[in-house]
Amino acid sequence: MNKKLYIIVGPTASGKTSLAISLAEKLHTEIVSADSRQIFRQMNIGVARPSKQELQRVKHHLIAVWNIEDTYNVKRYETEAINIIEKLFNQYDNLVLCGGSGLYIDAIINGIDTMPDANQEIKLELNKELNTKGLESLLEELKQRDFDYYSVVDKQNHRRIIRALEVIRTSGKPFSYFINKEKVKRNFDIKIIGIYRNRAELIDRINYRVDKMMNSGLLEEVKKIEPFRNLNAVNTIGYKELFDYFDNKCSLDEAIEQIKIHTRQYAKRQMTWFKRNKQTIWLDVTNNEFNINYII
Repeated sequence: MNKKLYIIVGPTASGKTSLAISLAEKLHTEIVSADSRQIFRQMNIGVARPSKQELQRVKHHLIAVWNIEDTYNVKRYETEAINIIEKLFNQYDNLVLCGGSGLYIDAIINGIDTMPDANQEIKLELNKELNTKGLESLLEELKQRDFDYYSVVDKQNHRRIIRALEVIRTSGKPFSYFINKEKVKRNFDIKIIGIYRNRAELIDRINYRVDKMMNSGLLEEVKKIEPFRNLNAVNTIGYKELFDYFDNKCSLDEAIEQIKIHTRQYAKRQMTWFKRNKQTIWLDVTNNEFNINYII
């Protein structure tokens, strides 16, 4: 019997963690995280890290294992995650991978080509263009040169846009080329389960989650990591909006509303990304109606 990796994907706040834990319990196995922010120790509330109770129910890997100052990228994630997966398959016939970071999940499914080394000269050039021409100019170039990545990238995240254009200008190839290369052959089977909810329910869940984060101490968490706000790891939804509040650019209520709006936009981009993979089996979990046996 071949070993099998169950991959749970879907938009933020759709209930991936809950489903993954239920599935792992049913299979008597462990979970490997595919979240590019939950991997950092200092980020907890704002990245919706599984609760202590959830982490006690099923053992998780690659959660809160690195510091935000550490250099971390998709290639490093692929190497570490595959190493963990292969070791765990010595013990289990089935494993669960769960997360919302499309790049990380694609790296597990398809592998990822080594991207060109950072080109400081081009990076400085792009930052200069950002300051003189604005982000819209860089977005237009990305749209023309790599529409696939343009359609899914966070268009407010200038660091990701600059990184993509740096790779494009350095290599002469689209950034998505390095993401969507020919699949590697894994020595285990993969089953991808995508979950979704109707739009109204997902919006309600996003709004509820953001309010819960604020009540759980998100503001204090963001204050603690404010000295690291220049790091790419911290340039993420739930943190950057509160930095604007600290800078007196908006009120706290406005910052919270921006978190909700940006989270909804992120959820839409996630669905665009995950729907590209035609192997995904989609499951409507509206009203939490699903049968775990259907997945197995």
